Amino acid sequence: MIQSLPKRDEPFRRGETALLLVDMQRIWLEPGADPDHPELGPEDYFYRQTATETIPNQERLLKAARANGVEVLHTIIQSLTEDGRDRSLDHKLTPIHIPPSLPEGLPIASLAPVGDEIMLPKTSSGIFNSTNVDYLLKNLGIRYLIVVGVLTDQCVDMTVRDAADRGYLVTCVSDACATRTQERHDIALKAFGGYCWVTDTDTVVARIEAMGKAA
Repeated sequence: MIQSLPKRDEPFRRGETALLLVDMQRIWLEPGADPDHPELGPEDYFYRQTATETIPNQERLLKAARANGVEVLHTIIQSLTEDGRDRSLDHKLTPIHIPPSLPEGLPIASLAPVGDEIMLPKTSSGIFNSTNVDYLLKNLGIRYLIVVGVLTDQCVDMTVRDAADRGYLVTCVSDACATRTQERHDIALKAFGGYCWVTDTDTVVARIEAMGKAA
């Protein structure tokens, strides 16, 4: 007997759904905080896009998730040591180093973890490669993973592909992600769209709220 397969866009289930926020840190989102782009101000595309669309949409998703039984997890780029000796070779070569003591390495205030929400530091593009997130998600009973964050064509891309390979039904919320240009964002979504359900904030919020009402 052939077992029927799930659909990527099937309804979320309470107790089996998680929202993962990727790298929503002050260092990347506050103009002037990123040492690689100190010259860019609020008028830059990325900062405008995140301030006017990405962050507000994530705030809506967070509110809906917290109110309707969706597990919330956060990941940030951060070394475990102050000198960064534990970070990946790629991060050493780039170089990327955010020590645990750096305040700008934490999530922006409106997207910061509350209560006992889990936050995982990572030193690779993909959270599945440098944290125990797969172990945690399985312990939490998660099957449906909603992914948002920055950058669409780097850390979000890796997260979506790795999660799909590990058997999660992945949703990528397109207007709750961003990268340096609109073109890069669009190309990335088209490239990894086969690994997930790509949709928008309105649709996901409605799905989450419907799941909560059905419980």
